[in-house]
Amino acid sequence: MTEAGQGDPRTGPLAGHYIVCGGNALAHRLIVELIEHYEVPVVALVPDRGRDHGPRIEQLSGVAEVLEFSTVSEEALRAAGVDGARGVALMDGTDQENIHAALTAQGRNPGIRIVLRMFNQRLGEHLEMLLANCAALSGSATAAPAFANGALGRPGSVRVGDRYLYVAYGQEIDGSQICLVADRIDRQDLSRLRLLPDAGGRAAEFIALARRLGSEGPIELGSPASPDAAEDRGEVAVLQTLTSEPPVRIPWWKRARWWLQDVLRYFTSVRLRLVLTTALAAVLIGGYVIWHYGGSLGWAVYFTLLDLAGAAQPDQPGLDTPGGPWVRLAQVVVTFCGITFVPVATAIVVDMLATGRRGLPRAPGSRTRDHVVVVGLGNVGTRVAALVHETGVPVVCIERDPQARGIAAVRALGLPVLVGDAPLASQLRRARVQYSRAVVAVTTDDAANLEAALEARAVRPEVRIVVRLFDDDFAHHVYATLGNVASRSVSYLSAPAFAAALMGREVLGTLSVYRHVLLIAELAAEEGNGLVGRDVHRIESEGGVRVLAVRLARRPADYLWNFADRAHRLAAGDRIVVAATRSGLARINTLETEGS
Repeated sequence: MTEAGQGDPRTGPLAGHYIVCGGNALAHRLIVELIEHYEVPVVALVPDRGRDHGPRIEQLSGVAEVLEFSTVSEEALRAAGVDGARGVALMDGTDQENIHAALTAQGRNPGIRIVLRMFNQRLGEHLEMLLANCAALSGSATAAPAFANGALGRPGSVRVGDRYLYVAYGQEIDGSQICLVADRIDRQDLSRLRLLPDAGGRAAEFIALARRLGSEGPIELGSPASPDAAEDRGEVAVLQTLTSEPPVRIPWWKRARWWLQDVLRYFTSVRLRLVLTTALAAVLIGGYVIWHYGGSLGWAVYFTLLDLAGAAQPDQPGLDTPGGPWVRLAQVVVTFCGITFVPVATAIVVDMLATGRRGLPRAPGSRTRDHVVVVGLGNVGTRVAALVHETGVPVVCIERDPQARGIAAVRALGLPVLVGDAPLASQLRRARVQYSRAVVAVTTDDAANLEAALEARAVRPEVRIVVRLFDDDFAHHVYATLGNVASRSVSYLSAPAFAAALMGREVLGTLSVYRHVLLIAELAAEEGNGLVGRDVHRIESEGGVRVLAVRLARRPADYLWNFADRAHRLAAGDRIVVAATRSGLARINTLETEGS
């Protein structure tokens, strides 16, 4: 292993390898993916081998070489053997630095595969069109949906054509299942879980599902009615489809009620609210009196509103007014009550116009209920807050660093943000966690995320909690100890997608099966690769792969789900949608390499 400035001990130039640039958690996970599942030579380029994940990367036995350079310069790429490399992954640095490094790598090796991490997805799309054989991905964008769906209590989904694929467990399984994706699931011992287990053929999967479901709905595993009780006492997970994502919007009437409460509490004190309540009661009674003696509900409402606005017409002496003194008294009461309501209504209109200005700080108010609290406004937290906000669910954000760039982004959406180094317990109370539906802790510190989870649970034990944890052992202990806590790892969720992109695979999305990752990918059969001439059964027999749908070259717009002809040989132009483990997708890549 070499350091910058020292001589290169290699006896010859590297060739056919992959270069991973970066010393963060995502770079570490990506290297592990490439070594363990794709079994390709990797050269790691880290900014500091003694900091961040540099020591862990250096300890990986499968790494061909670890080089230390502070920046990904042309000198660093040359030392990593970019001229003979098959691909380079840029996992660290700013968007500008990664673009510069990508241009440098392609200048030295025009045919190299380039994958770079970018926060600005729009800029990444332009870069993909500019550079040949390039993929620009966002780790936070890849992982954020899993956090958002966990907070909303709905299954994570991946859109394929006109359907949404999601993972269902146990009692959630219905008749829309496509294939079995996991069995032997024991919530107390997730090490028993098998992802995409060998089922002995497609028919065996559906027979097993039918036995578990039974004729009268799902059978609880472990009960005497279950035929597999003695052999397997765990749950199962299946892949199911939806025609649209399940709605999670809060009813408009609830939001209107909370908004009115918030406005009243903002502009009025307890005494003034008592006066307004009394005045409202008086107006209602006065309107009833006018209606009772006037005989027409429409005219009664009309006169009451005019009187409330101060437009009452006094009776002249000697005129006969329907209702007599009772109607006159009601008009007087309503008119004087209007003097109380008009200033409050004006204040409400001014508040509506003022709060419409985006980017202004706003504190959570009474209308902030059934909301999601996001702790940490880094790249992931910002995207999670935006995704939840798009569903119509209220969001409150907490961030300790006043310089975090996510603060301006979420304030531009009109979301309240609590900024400062105050104790987390008090910040959560200010965020009205006692009325929230979920807390998402996505800071870069595992201990801080766990603290947020425990503090939130102390205030509201039944709140749903989603925490960002990198360490697998730590995550398993947290899950076993705190039953209502779901843990997610950004690098664990996004690294498989980056690895697949580096190998030229098109990953449509990832689905979480507890701490396991299931990849949904679309593969094309092209002349010269190992997919042409293979049938669906042979592709699945390699293990870790299920073919979900086939798109024939003659019918490219149609997704043929659960393709019946398992012996159909793929022709050039055909495409398949697969659910695969990381190793399963790697084996497909090996098949294509052998066929080329």
